[in-house]
Order: sequence, then structure tokens, then C-alpha cells
Amino acid sequence: MASEIKLTDVTKRYGRRPAAVDNFSITIPAGEIVVFVGPSGCGKTTTMRMINRLIEPTSGQITIGGKDTSTLDPDKLRRTIGYAIQQAGLFPHMTVGQNVGVVPGLLDWERKKVADRVEEMLDLVGLDPAEYRDRFPRQLSGGQQQRVGVARALAADPPVLLMDEPFGAVDPITRGNLQDELMRLQAELRKTIVFVTHDFDEAVKLGDRIVVLGNQSKILQYDTPEAVLANPADDTVAGFVGAGASLKQLTLRRVRDVELTQADVTVSTQDEPAEVRRRLREAGKSFALVLDVRRRPIAWVHVREPQVRRPIRDMVSNESTLQDALEAILTEGGNAVVTGARGEYVGLVEIDTVMSMVRELRETV
Repeated sequence: MASEIKLTDVTKRYGRRPAAVDNFSITIPAGEIVVFVGPSGCGKTTTMRMINRLIEPTSGQITIGGKDTSTLDPDKLRRTIGYAIQQAGLFPHMTVGQNVGVVPGLLDWERKKVADRVEEMLDLVGLDPAEYRDRFPRQLSGGQQQRVGVARALAADPPVLLMDEPFGAVDPITRGNLQDELMRLQAELRKTIVFVTHDFDEAVKLGDRIVVLGNQSKILQYDTPEAVLANPADDTVAGFVGAGASLKQLTLRRVRDVELTQADVTVSTQDEPAEVRRRLREAGKSFALVLDVRRRPIAWVHVREPQVRRPIRDMVSNESTLQDALEAILTEGGNAVVTGARGEYVGLVEIDTVMSMVRELRETV
């Protein structure tokens, strides 16, 4: 069950210096992703950390689900709030399974219930429990570590999830995939999520609402991504939006909203090269999409060299934006491969589909 978060006249001071956060008030609706975006040092992380009392407010009131957080034990409060940070923050001496099960264990869940929850959460974030549960963080890629971090933050089924630049330390392709994964999870779980970033494009992609912050966490604009893009409140917000408003509008359009095409030929990783060549020649086509036994896209092969697989470097999901799809098309030099909730192949996005949308958006901006 998601909870509304309300901050009223919240201020944070350190000694006699000017307030880091000055008289901040906002209501974050239950079940929505609200993104704090602003320059480094503006106070966005300080503001977020006051929600779970990692930083204590100097004055003001914060409520979660109507309960004043200052009246609650800080440790118990934090166990009801998921927290995901940059570079995952996993405990290096613990296995993946132990990391994910930390908070349920602190809440005295039964051992079998914890084990079942670990399996469920790893599967939810796209990591095979049998393959990853007993690994240590050092044995994972950056993207896999971030997935484990999200699984850990969600393991105790908290109503609120705080995310502090969680995808800031990974490469752009992995970052896009993690953003898609978060949106898929949110569609299923409907948590109240406060997400901090300095990347405006990330804010537009993820947020149901965006809070654009200035110095001392002054709210410059609090609105939907569509409204912020169409009507920036002032020159500072307009600076965040930047040039190319029609292209940025692609961030508001999802792959699920456009018509997909299909690969002319799909083959299995178990098919012999001779069989692949035969099927391509019968179809009169040059390329086939290779799928594994779980129908996940792996690579492309050419009729002249069916034994040579060209791995797919960048894919998109149904939750991806059309901007993501355009980037994947440019990376791949061809159509963007689209996957479903469990990584299975569902279709392709063609460059003509994206360009048609760009032309449509330019007429309306």
C-alpha cells in the first residue's frame, strides 16, 4: 500500500551557515514517482534524506501516510522505507541473497519467508535466483549490482521508496535498461517513489511529476513532465529543458504506444548454421534475429555468415521511451529490438515510426 508524503515548512541548517534547505513544502501523492531535479549542491539529496531521517530537519514537519515521522523511532522508520543509492551500496561480505534479505531479517521474518522473498525479488528485477543468489557483489556487473540494490530496497514491501541517483554510476545503455526496469516494477507495485537526479532527461522519463529545484531546495516548478516541457516556469527551468523541445517530447512517448513490426526471420540459438541459411534463402531475406530458449533476443546473423552472431548492444522494452528507441536504432544501425516484461522478444521499432512521431511533435510544439 503506497503512502502520501507531506513536507511542511521543512528547514535544515548546519550551524550558522545559510540554510541548506529553506522552508520547503510539498505533497507527494501516494503511488507516484516524484523526481527531484536540480544542480549539484542545491539541497535535493538533503531534502530526500530528511524523509527517512538519515538527516534530521532543523524545523518543520514531515508526515508519511499521515504519521509525523519525528514521533517514530528512526531505525523502525527506515525499515519501512526502501532506500536505493548510487553504486548500490551492497554489503561486500554478504551474498546477493543475504543482501536482499537484510531488512526482512531485521523485521524478524521467518527464515523460509525471507528465502521465498529473496527468490521473488531477484526474479522481479530480472536476475535468475539460482544463478545470482549465492554470488558476491564483486562478481556482478554495475547494472546487476543496481538491480540487487533495488531488490533489497523493495524486499520488505515498503510503501515508500527513496532513490538517490541510483543509476548515475553505470554506462548509458545500462542506465536506460535500469530506468525501464524501474518503470516496469512501478507499473506492478505502485509505490510512492522519491527519485533524486541531476539529469533532466531522466526526470522527464521517470517522473509522474517533476520538482525542479534551485538553491536551498527552492521549488522553481512542480508539475507533470508534459507541463514543464511545454511551459517552463522561468528562465532557470527553461535552461534545464534546453533546446530541441520536440525531441525531448519523445521522452514522453513510450514504445508501448506505437505499432511494432516483426523480424522477417527469427531463429533459435539451437539452430545449425545450415538451417539458418536455408530459412533466410527461402524467405529471400538477409538477416535473422537469434532468440534463446526463453525467446530472449541475443544477436543478428547474416545469410552469408550464419555461424557469426552479431550481438545486440542496445535493446528497448515496452516501457522505454521513443527517445530510447531512437538511440538504440542509431547504436545498432538498424531497427530497435523490443522486449517484454521478462526479456522476451515482442517486436521491432523502425526508424520511420520514430521520425513520423518527431514530425507530429514538431507540428504541436
